Amino acid sequence: MPVEKVTMPQLGESVTEGTISSWLVGVGDHVNKYDPIAEVMTDKVNAEVPSSFTGTIKELVAEEGDTIEVGGLICYMEIEGGGSEESVDEGDSSSSEETEDNQTENVQDEQPMKNRYSPAVLKLAQENDIDLNQVEGSGRGGRITRKDLEKIIASGAVPQPKEEPAVAQQAPAQPEPATEAKQPEQPKQKASSAQPGDVEIPVSGVRKAIAQNMVKSKTEIPHAWMSVEVDVTKLVNYRNQLKDEFKRKEGYSLTYFAFFVKAVAQALKEFPELNSTWAGDKIIQKKDINLSIAVASDNQLFVPVIKHADEKSIKGIARDIVELANKARDGKLTNDDMQGGTFTVNNTGSFGSVQSMGVINHPQAAILQVESIVKRPVYMDNGMFGPRDMVNLCLSLDHRILDGLVCGNFLARVKEILENMSKENTSIY
Repeated sequence: MPVEKVTMPQLGESVTEGTISSWLVGVGDHVNKYDPIAEVMTDKVNAEVPSSFTGTIKELVAEEGDTIEVGGLICYMEIEGGGSEESVDEGDSSSSEETEDNQTENVQDEQPMKNRYSPAVLKLAQENDIDLNQVEGSGRGGRITRKDLEKIIASGAVPQPKEEPAVAQQAPAQPEPATEAKQPEQPKQKASSAQPGDVEIPVSGVRKAIAQNMVKSKTEIPHAWMSVEVDVTKLVNYRNQLKDEFKRKEGYSLTYFAFFVKAVAQALKEFPELNSTWAGDKIIQKKDINLSIAVASDNQLFVPVIKHADEKSIKGIARDIVELANKARDGKLTNDDMQGGTFTVNNTGSFGSVQSMGVINHPQAAILQVESIVKRPVYMDNGMFGPRDMVNLCLSLDHRILDGLVCGNFLARVKEILENMSKENTSIY
């Protein structure tokens, strides 16, 4: 029977690699087309990889815990309905030759990739004093991957930086000896080591993906921050009047967060600049308003998406929030649930936070932190102090795309919408 390669599929937009968390099949197992063969973890979602063929597993190339680039080989399968073994061998030989030729061409075409390092690679190299110019990469186009450095560190054969010419040879002649002109060597940065009684927690899976995405966001995006204080007393009273009847009627809770998400979606229609992404030589302003919401589960963080939030009622948004949160906690989020986010709204107030600065969800232009609603005495128009329900909205923005003027106007509009949400002028349906 002919042998086919099974490769790492594209599991979401902007996803470049996936980690094999567990194999669902073994060598010799028979699988049908579309049957799940492995569980894969990315920075976007946990997903099952379906089989591309009907046949028998011949070899598992990738091991559990391995991180494979999209399009990378993960296993071989013998496909049903092929010719004789002899023709298969010949076919495999010619196919292998063609593949090697194609790989050679691709490496030549993509050789500049070798000197493009991810933040994770740079961090490992700096921590372990590795000269990247002396490392042969196994990634596409010779690119050095995190896995390459981990193998070098495990082997103990760390390539040291080549010695540079003496500074005195390049500088004007000095009366002192050249050795005295050299700068003192800086102490090498060493990775922290565990001490007796410490608990070592391996960084893997979703936590590793979160770390990579956060480093990428902070490395590539110049963050700036703004904050406004909002009086949501009318909103709080309105929601308290509705919440019990709503729960009995609909079967799920009407949270404050649904009102905030609705206000943000409405303001984004008026200020589409914040609904954008950076694309190198251009800024892409998104037509659809798809709001990402952060959902925590144990030590994992997921960012599912409420699609077309501007077209939904407060009730519809509340339903989506509950459904996505439940799916995240049950490990049932799909690839579609995680794709297409254009702006992130984070409910940090659920932890009691009153002021925070969020890290932007790359490649979006901004993230809004909705803080805790706190009752405080506020100076009123009538010259008296009175108890009011107050909340801080904290915006992190990509300063390549956005400036203070448009973001200030956006926050002012969100504030205006929220402060006027009441029984008289706001419908939840």
